[in-house]
Amino acid sequence: MMIRIHLKSLLVAFFSLIIIFFSNSLTAQDNKQTAPTEAKQAEEKPEVLKPSDLIMEHIMDNHEYHFAEVNGVDVAIPLPVIIYSPQRGFTSFISSKFEHGKAIYQGYKLNEKGVIEAVKEDGSLDESVKTFDLSMTRNVVQMLLSLALLMVLVIRVANKYKKNGVHVAPTGFQNALEPVITFIRDEVGKPNLGPKFEKFMPYLLTVFFFILINNIVGLIPGTANVTGNIAFTLVLAIISFFVILFSTNKHFWGHIFWPPGVPFLVKIILIPVELLGVFIKPAALMIRLFANMVAGHIVITCFVLLIFIFGAMSNVAGWGFSPVSILFTVFIYFIEILVAFIQAFIFTNLTAVFIGQAMEAPHHEEAGHH
Repeated sequence: MMIRIHLKSLLVAFFSLIIIFFSNSLTAQDNKQTAPTEAKQAEEKPEVLKPSDLIMEHIMDNHEYHFAEVNGVDVAIPLPVIIYSPQRGFTSFISSKFEHGKAIYQGYKLNEKGVIEAVKEDGSLDESVKTFDLSMTRNVVQMLLSLALLMVLVIRVANKYKKNGVHVAPTGFQNALEPVITFIRDEVGKPNLGPKFEKFMPYLLTVFFFILINNIVGLIPGTANVTGNIAFTLVLAIISFFVILFSTNKHFWGHIFWPPGVPFLVKIILIPVELLGVFIKPAALMIRLFANMVAGHIVITCFVLLIFIFGAMSNVAGWGFSPVSILFTVFIYFIEILVAFIQAFIFTNLTAVFIGQAMEAPHHEEAGHH
């Protein structure tokens, strides 16, 4: 597992260096080809490919689903924009009114970073107006769609169990979900939580399938990488953090604030370390899921962009590298499907491990039970 993670990190670093190098080369070539006069330069200067901007646009949140640009026309699905300002009140409209950041609508504009800002009549930033963006961005919309898909699947399977019982052979989605549910129960719940595993199975199964569906849907071209958003993984980590805290006992806090069996001076060092570990555990859940999903999308986007980077240098190089880029893109794409399952399992498994550690009973009581 560590080798796979290191390999993915090396790929991200390698392609980032390539994109930075070729971006500079493309910019330099463009500067060499500009005309001597400023007027002619403005007329003839071709549009420079900026791979870093394209990558950030792919992995960041947005106010629309953008699929392609055909003959200068953007193929996109605009989403609702909802803005609250203490000075101006609530404002709502469709994101297409911004015309991809080129237009100002109702005193607001979309800047280069995709952030909505309040502006004056002349188009300058109005710092006296505070804005709170409550818009239905593509991450929010896709998360809600994934949640709806999860509910449909689970309710259909539950209805089949209610109708046929456990004595009838499962079919359809029931047949697909039952082995996964059994796997999470037997390999995650029981080993880490012991006799109390049934109490936490609804949460563990919900987390697993919710992350898995968002991971899989995020691999569809044109969709959002929801699990590659740090805010999304932060909320999941906070929920797991509270579940862990509510599962603690006196033995758990006793080990943190007064570690047994160690000298007094060592206890002084261990207490802040153990207390810090309470917060590091959910942070590790957040960063692991976020980093792995972002890294995979960056690698895939880099392979695709290499076609256009080589094509900007030479048409022959662009067409010649296309088969190689497509091959590697498909290869990484299948790996990402595997990673989607692995990351959902790891988040669920580590959550169960941390809950099990919080519920751990004193050793002398365990020996008495045995």
